[in-house]
Amino acid sequence: MKSKPAAYVALALLLPLVVYAATETSALAGRCMTCHKETTPGLYKQWFQSAHALHGVTCYDCHQAARSDADAFEHEGAHIATLVTPGDCGRCHTEQAEQFTASYHATAGQILHSNDAYLAHAVGGDPAAVAGCASCHGGVIKTTTDSPNHLAAGSWPNSGIGRINPDGTQGACTACHTRHVFSLKQVRQPETCGKCHLGPDHPQKEIYEESKHGIAYYTNVEEMNLASPEWRVGVDYHAAPTCATCHVSPTRGQALSHDIGTRISWTLRPIVSKHTENWEQKRGDMQEVCSACHSAVFVQGHYNQFDGLVNLYNYKFAGPAKAIMDILKKNNSMPSPAAFSNKLEWTFWELWHHEGRRARHGAAMMGPDYTWWHGIYDVGQHFYFKFLPEVRELGDTEANAYIDQLLQDPMHQWMSRPTAQIKEDIRSGRMQELYQSFYQPVMGRK
Repeated sequence: MKSKPAAYVALALLLPLVVYAATETSALAGRCMTCHKETTPGLYKQWFQSAHALHGVTCYDCHQAARSDADAFEHEGAHIATLVTPGDCGRCHTEQAEQFTASYHATAGQILHSNDAYLAHAVGGDPAAVAGCASCHGGVIKTTTDSPNHLAAGSWPNSGIGRINPDGTQGACTACHTRHVFSLKQVRQPETCGKCHLGPDHPQKEIYEESKHGIAYYTNVEEMNLASPEWRVGVDYHAAPTCATCHVSPTRGQALSHDIGTRISWTLRPIVSKHTENWEQKRGDMQEVCSACHSAVFVQGHYNQFDGLVNLYNYKFAGPAKAIMDILKKNNSMPSPAAFSNKLEWTFWELWHHEGRRARHGAAMMGPDYTWWHGIYDVGQHFYFKFLPEVRELGDTEANAYIDQLLQDPMHQWMSRPTAQIKEDIRSGRMQELYQSFYQPVMGRK
């Protein structure tokens, strides 16, 4: 009689252990569901209706932890982690986790060391930063043995998109894929993005709602086929685009990506906008999304107008304002040592961080009211009648000389010319000629 191969013997010895482990895991999962069906019935029903439940993915599959994990705690005979991080999700969703980790979303927690966070902590206080900033951007999750689930109260709960997790990962998948249903229908709708992308400094949700895209969506939402496994614009639906359509979802020529920045060609966050890395490729990818519904001429026309607004803002307002602030700081002419402890810094902050961003995002997303009345209108009013006068009051010779020279630029001379002359320049097209170079993807003036 032939002897069994060594591998066969090893497998035969291992199989009972595998069966035992699977049985033990199933028993743990069963206890989770039995208990939580009574203690948190809403949570249980969400999971029960999810694709996870349909495919046999249980509570324990996601929440299991090793004894040594920083956020692990013993619960009903098992080691459980309250936090489910991109590292955990990546055990099954490998490609999606890698894309997300490489995205700008995953780095959103880095704002915790920026001027935004300084404002929240210094002017407001830690509770404002925790419940406000960190709830969108993500906070540093701290662990403590004083808490039943080993998570510190000041840092948990938190599902901010750039959360800093104890296992070294960044981000929270549940910021978009709301637990515990993880619904495709839900994540494709603009309300999902509206948790963070709204308000005075980045009102993307409000801009979308006033745009023709948003109007088409809200008046035709029943035609959007939102629950479809495949969701390609122009193929599986055509009534309107959502945030997901333009930024992450598949198209006829592109696969779905969890890297939110792969189609963004301008960065509209800083004081002066600049093109992103590989911006021409990214712009082409976004234009391919647009081409599902719009002609190439229409798409190019939109980008001409978008570039025109961003270049206008950069050259006429943001660039000069930043140069003036740099002069004042270099010459130690700021009225007080602490940031935001004086009126000028607040004026400058709102000029670019609130008003300038609203204008740029409005142009990007075809929201005319935000481009002008909530955008450049406010920028212009506060640049000429708040910012420049406040700088003059400081008496910095170099800054005042810069302003004097700036106001000689034809774009700023409207303040010293009769209204009738300006109106005639507008009627004749001479005023418009000043800005023709701005309708280019790269700033026409240096």
